Amino acid sequence: MSSLRTLVLNNGADRRLRGGHLWIYSNEVDNKKTPLKDFTPGEQVMVESANGKPLGVAYVNPQTLICARLIGRDSKLRLDRSLLVHRLNVALSLREACFDSACYRLVYGDSDGLSGLVIDRFYDVFVVQISTAGMEAVVGDIISALNKVFLPQAIVLRCDGKMRSTEGLESYVEVVQGEVSELCPLEENGVSLLAPILTGQKTGWFYDHRLARANMQRHVQDKKVLDLFSYVGGWGVQALAAGASEVTCVDASEYALDVAVENAKLNNAENRLITMQGDAFDSCKAMIQEQQKFDVIVVDPPAFIARRKDIRNGERAYGRINNLAMRLLSKNGILISASCSMHLERDRLIDIVRSNARELDRSAQVIDQGHQGADHPIHSAIPETEYLKSITSRILPAL
Repeated sequence: MSSLRTLVLNNGADRRLRGGHLWIYSNEVDNKKTPLKDFTPGEQVMVESANGKPLGVAYVNPQTLICARLIGRDSKLRLDRSLLVHRLNVALSLREACFDSACYRLVYGDSDGLSGLVIDRFYDVFVVQISTAGMEAVVGDIISALNKVFLPQAIVLRCDGKMRSTEGLESYVEVVQGEVSELCPLEENGVSLLAPILTGQKTGWFYDHRLARANMQRHVQDKKVLDLFSYVGGWGVQALAAGASEVTCVDASEYALDVAVENAKLNNAENRLITMQGDAFDSCKAMIQEQQKFDVIVVDPPAFIARRKDIRNGERAYGRINNLAMRLLSKNGILISASCSMHLERDRLIDIVRSNARELDRSAQVIDQGHQGADHPIHSAIPETEYLKSITSRILPAL
């Protein structure tokens, strides 16, 4: 086994790693002993504390704020096909224990010991997202490991995320094995659906709200439902499948709404689906003017708070859209307010719902709180792996 070069940390900089975290920031490196500029992006290194004690093996990118990510504590480990096969099997055992069908997030980065790697599974089609130079350096091993553990019909590389430019990586989308159609079948909560894995957002689907969408199904029988920021109908079509009398999907993407229609057709419900292409805020204002009302409204926007500095403006955006949604609710209607912004605390989202209800002379009765599913496990030492939240409330007249 080839020896690795050493990355030495500053005095005290190992405290977070000893607590279980996996990231090393550039200001934690002893640049006098081991200058970051001397390392190659993606290079694997041995990490040592200031007193020379080995902390584990990591891969490095000197160009980024998170300049290294631990692969493991054993100095003999290497990020290679063998390790990838092992961790894929460990990840698979969790998913098989939690889900009946082979449709889920197979690998969720740090939480599955594979920082910088996400793999979504659609039966025998695997969509791979690589966001770091360290993972890009072993892309061949990732493909080989998938073939060792599974019998893939197809493997797609969706390497076009925003983080890649920060890592100095080019963006690309490539079918590296097999053939895939424009829309890929999947199943969620017993509902058959389609995902645009080549051209859609992220990997084409968002499995993370699976639990909240299952809970939603209990509230929509014979109800009129509004799905804001609907994308391809993850919420709305599952509402149709659960017996909603009518669902309106609102999204800025005409293509996403076209896929939502296909998903409705797949569930013999296209005659109960209305699509509205445009900005969700403007669409809500127009529907308020038309005095439309809905029994259940889902507000699941993109991350309004991408960075900590966006918190104030992001919270205002969450407040505005929830306020507009409440104005469209029927008496005693159900509001499902969701957020994928890690920097928005759950209690803060509840407070946003509460304060906007009060502004409209109503009260919010929280009846359920949603979390990311088991295929998005939370690393107990890495709070950044917990990001998803949803609040289901009954909006009542003020007491």
